[in-house]
Amino acid sequence: MANTIFIIIIAIIVFEYILERLLSYLNITYWTNELPKELEGIYDAEKYKKSQDYHKVNQRFSFITSTLSFVVMLLMLFLGGFAFVDDFVRQYTVNPILMALFFFGIIAFFADILSLPFDIYDTFVIEQRFGFNTTTAKTYILDKLKGYLLAIILGGGLLALFVFIYKFTGKNFWWIAWIVFSVVTIFFTMFYSNLIVPLFNKQTPLEEGELRNAIHSFAEKVGFKLNNIFVIDGSKRSNKANAYFTGLGGKKRIVLYDTLIKDHSIEELVAILAHEVGHYKKKHTYTGMIISLIQTGLMLFILSWFIGNPLLSAALGVSIPSFHISIIVFGMLYTPLSLILGLALNILSRKHEYEADRFAGENYQPEALQSALKKLSVNNLSNLRPHPAYVFFHYSHPTLLQRLAALNLIKK
Repeated sequence: MANTIFIIIIAIIVFEYILERLLSYLNITYWTNELPKELEGIYDAEKYKKSQDYHKVNQRFSFITSTLSFVVMLLMLFLGGFAFVDDFVRQYTVNPILMALFFFGIIAFFADILSLPFDIYDTFVIEQRFGFNTTTAKTYILDKLKGYLLAIILGGGLLALFVFIYKFTGKNFWWIAWIVFSVVTIFFTMFYSNLIVPLFNKQTPLEEGELRNAIHSFAEKVGFKLNNIFVIDGSKRSNKANAYFTGLGGKKRIVLYDTLIKDHSIEELVAILAHEVGHYKKKHTYTGMIISLIQTGLMLFILSWFIGNPLLSAALGVSIPSFHISIIVFGMLYTPLSLILGLALNILSRKHEYEADRFAGENYQPEALQSALKKLSVNNLSNLRPHPAYVFFHYSHPTLLQRLAALNLIKK
């Protein structure tokens, strides 16, 4: 039976790799050196060629990194890498909490070391070449160190707590862990911008002036109480622009990247904010959180059937069952269900994006939102003609052309 589980794991990993390669290939078939007719008026020929070059470079880079990850995972499985790390950890402790922390710490450390050269190349060569990167070596190193610290404190803390819960509750650990995870998720949804973001970026209240007045005017018009509008120094790392809505209740805030403000008119910025407000007014924030918590509960419930099963450990060549090995095996076996749930969530997310666009178009200016979306896509060198299959599997947003067409219906 352990051999059967091992074969299933290998089949899942191979299938996932082949699927990604197929989707990438389909995307490549949509590339062309000439400006497609449907993109005339959005891209000019020179900018379109640059976007094509950008995606070609990233596609080749993605092929290299994903293939390396695929090969490393197969080597870990066929050569007993997970069993080796497990044996190494057991030489120093048999405490289940410490074993889990050391095991995942070692795996994460070497995975990060392996990926570090590629991450550096992506940031300082590819993104630099196409004019996006503004990250300094100092910022990059500090980000890494802060990321490690957060992983140790938050990730390690939650892992230790979950192992502790499992140790004292056994198979019933899932619903207690679910409650803990839900509380933590809600807490960080509310306070992420107050606690985590300041470690990496500076946030300042949007200064008084025409833009702030225009935003407040729109918020009052649609009955949206908004006191927290912040500008984040996104230009510290990249020239790419963005905006996002975060928080719940009185802690809700809208955050604008300084790069977004620099490149867009007041009307375009208000239209973008109107889209974000639309998500809140349509209850997308709450819906997304509830679905995420339900999905996590389902995953933990299914995990409770498998955890501690000696067959799972034996599938990786480990003779002594443990929490951490069960997590590794379960994570691989859960991949097909995760893929299906991910597709469903993408479909729902794309629906929500259409609804937020419609809200912005009906309550503000559809033309301003269209202009903003075009500018964002062009400035970020977005691929505006992805293959439909790639969109179905990977896109949480409709394509630009789909969003523009939907907004055109509002104008009629």
